[in-house]
Amino acid sequence: MSASIAERMNGLAPTLRHRVIVGTVGLALFFDMFEIFMSGVLGAVLTSRFDLSRTQTSAVLASVFVGMFIGVLVTGRLADRYGRRRVMLGAIAVYTVFSAVGAVSPDVSMVIGARFLAGLGIGPVLPLADSYLSDLLPARYRGRYTAWAYTIGFMGVPAVGLLARWVVPLSPLGLDGWRWLFLIGSAGGLVVLALRRTLVESPRWLASVGRTEEAEATLRQLGDTSGAGTAPAKGPAEHEGTGRGRAPTTREALRALMRSPVYRRRVGMMTVFHLMQAFGGYGFGTMAPLVLSAKGYSIVHSLLFSAVTFLGYPLGSLLSLPLIERVERKYLIVGAALSMAASGLLFGSADSEVTIVLAGLCYTAVSNVFSNSYHVYQAEIFPTALRVTAVSWTYSLSRITTAAMPFLLVPVLDDFGSGVLFALVAVTLGIIALDIGLLGPATTGRALEDVNESLAGAGAGPDTGPDTVPDAGADPHTPESKNSDGPIAVK
Repeated sequence: MSASIAERMNGLAPTLRHRVIVGTVGLALFFDMFEIFMSGVLGAVLTSRFDLSRTQTSAVLASVFVGMFIGVLVTGRLADRYGRRRVMLGAIAVYTVFSAVGAVSPDVSMVIGARFLAGLGIGPVLPLADSYLSDLLPARYRGRYTAWAYTIGFMGVPAVGLLARWVVPLSPLGLDGWRWLFLIGSAGGLVVLALRRTLVESPRWLASVGRTEEAEATLRQLGDTSGAGTAPAKGPAEHEGTGRGRAPTTREALRALMRSPVYRRRVGMMTVFHLMQAFGGYGFGTMAPLVLSAKGYSIVHSLLFSAVTFLGYPLGSLLSLPLIERVERKYLIVGAALSMAASGLLFGSADSEVTIVLAGLCYTAVSNVFSNSYHVYQAEIFPTALRVTAVSWTYSLSRITTAAMPFLLVPVLDDFGSGVLFALVAVTLGIIALDIGLLGPATTGRALEDVNESLAGAGAGPDTGPDTVPDAGADPHTPESKNSDGPIAVK
């Protein structure tokens, strides 16, 4: 990674182009969240409409998350090899097509298939957005601007709840209301694709694969003039005789990450985190309509209560804005996880409508302080050349856990009630608090190049500066001089 590129990006003040990019990514997140949280609505509505069995309900809920798991695994390496922007737009195109297919599905089996295929595109958008914004934004503004993108994105959660409350009892133009939810999600994907020219490729990524001229041109689009009229700086990924570097293969990437004690610890930490966070992050949104139905509320009332409590998602995202750059992010994650556990226990045991709504609002609001913090955090603790790969590998575990979650939690809800269900969720959130609190590095306000050591120090090749992966032909035997969460000096 060319130090001049990184330093100049960190020195930029946010420009109108930065804000337009954040807004466009936020819109992509809006419709991605819309699609994800549509699962809970579909589970409640289709169970009532088609008298589904417990297994069929779980399959409706799980199908999109299985697709998301596969999609995240596949696209992680693609984004590190071919660019964040291109792969993110491709993922949006996939879910746009298959959401439209879901709208015309004649039976539940085809709905399940369409949701699985849409999940191939839905899953990658969040980790791609995290890495893309982390790459593009100056260090001092990274948390706040990413939180703004997620604030826009999480407006999609109450939107799906309110639209479901409005259209599900109706049949506009003779089409079942739940089918309109699919069409709205698909139309949103088309809008984002129409705005694709507002997005630029990450200069950090361009420099990491040796495309320094393009990195310089993109920097100028972002408002940097310090390199005007000078020859592009030669990045370390660009070697004599080749004229350009290349992204590492999957095997090289895994080997480089696993040889570093620092990154082994971070991968392990995020593995535990993502295995657990699906229950706290998506467990509520997916299970809340079913929990309310189990408490005896009609499908219309449960959708109304869900829509009201879902308002906490954007409210919590707004709440994170003044906190995310002032409070160290690892401790913000820990505090939010413990607060979610407490409000979830209250929601599960509540009997009155007022308590249900207030506990639900509290849970969803705090969960978005949690969500915004970890989405910024997970992209800060891995190096540029492997950022999407590392985030995707660990994040994909949350998708497969979320896919399994209905098969675990629906029987718990049916057999033991909502109190036990949210007690289990509270346990997973406690594990998260210990995991991040004990193992996580500090990142708030630090440059990415300070947070991340050179992978060269882990035996991947000679030192080429912080936050890089050298060409595969480099000498693999350079020892490291120290082992810490900061940069590693190479002798």
